Amino acid sequence: MEQHDNFKYSVLMSVYIHEEPSFLKQSIESMLNQTYEPDEIVIVKDGKLTKQLNEVINQYYELDPNLFTIVELENNVGLGLALNEGLKKCRNELVARMDTDDVSLPNRCELLVNEFRTDKKLCIVGSYVDEFISDTKKIISSRIVPLEHSEILKYSRRRNPFTHPAVMYKRSKVLELGGYRDFRRNQDLELFVRMLNNNCLSKNIDKPLLLFRANQENLKRRKSWQKCSSYIKLIFMFWRKGYSKLYDVIIIALSQLVVFIIPIKLFEWVSNKILRKASR
Repeated sequence: MEQHDNFKYSVLMSVYIHEEPSFLKQSIESMLNQTYEPDEIVIVKDGKLTKQLNEVINQYYELDPNLFTIVELENNVGLGLALNEGLKKCRNELVARMDTDDVSLPNRCELLVNEFRTDKKLCIVGSYVDEFISDTKKIISSRIVPLEHSEILKYSRRRNPFTHPAVMYKRSKVLELGGYRDFRRNQDLELFVRMLNNNCLSKNIDKPLLLFRANQENLKRRKSWQKCSSYIKLIFMFWRKGYSKLYDVIIIALSQLVVFIIPIKLFEWVSNKILRKASR
């Protein structure tokens, strides 16, 4: 697909020391194989990396230094702040987020860009997501998110209406609002709500465009008290600012306490069978 200057896009990724080199390579390859090719891929090295990770990144940079922009941070600062540094280096208005262990389907960015072509008022566009463990052909669950802006607004009072590595957004709007805040958890939801609360028009596409890598560690992190309590605090903050309702806070507080208490096997079943289908 031919690129037009107004609709060129950058890919924004951040990698840290514990990433698996083969996953990183698979992720980058999925962006190189887009039907609408990226104009730039920005990779932020969030602190020191392993020799193997550096080798993967250097291999791609040497292959095409005009395509790849490498941002090196001396210390690990966390995903949000690392993405801020990368965002400053992006040369295009449209920025596609991508995680270093996920896989984009070939037409992902073409379909996202087409939405911005159709409606130039859009600020952020996402999609459904399919989850896999090791084999991308074996989908274990799907995340179904609200599609239209009004539905997204309502949904965001309690839950994240987007999957972070599946979105494309306008760089200028994110920077105008101060970028990602220094949160170790839920920095994406905090940014998205700030954008929505500042009249940023949004949309999700009703098909999976990203394969999200799931594993037992993800489930354990979602069940941890740190994750549960930080999520409750964030929704409480939304209520303090007048964005969420008090009953939203109560529902989230109760549900997160249940998540923390129930056995992991039961949580896995609830997550796959109920939560992932909650917004159908």
